[in-house]
Amino acid sequence: MEDRWVSIMYGIMDPWEGGGFGFPFFGMGMMLFWFLIFLIIGYFVFQDANKRGMNGLLWWIVILIPMVGIIGLFLYLVLRETGGQKGISEGSTAMDILKERYAKGEITTEQFQMMKKEL
Repeated sequence: MEDRWVSIMYGIMDPWEGGGFGFPFFGMGMMLFWFLIFLIIGYFVFQDANKRGMNGLLWWIVILIPMVGIIGLFLYLVLRETGGQKGISEGSTAMDILKERYAKGEITTEQFQMMKKEL
């Protein structure tokens, strides 16, 4: 009786028994599939982190490690900065920058008036 169960279990456990039907390749295909998914997610995290002034490469590496990747993605989404990169925005004109510097107190009223005339 024990030999019968061993024979049945051997047939179930051995993927090559009965031709295999490609079972060993399913594992490799799934690994490749998930690796590509993590690459794509990592790319988007990299782009987003760079836009927010964070280290995109570090976050990309954390996402690429599959077991840590999901936790890393969750941490990134929680810890990322809410706004864009701090500093002067791309669409700012020279006058906007001048007004901002004046409002922050970086330049005096005389300097502001003189620079305003030059612009």
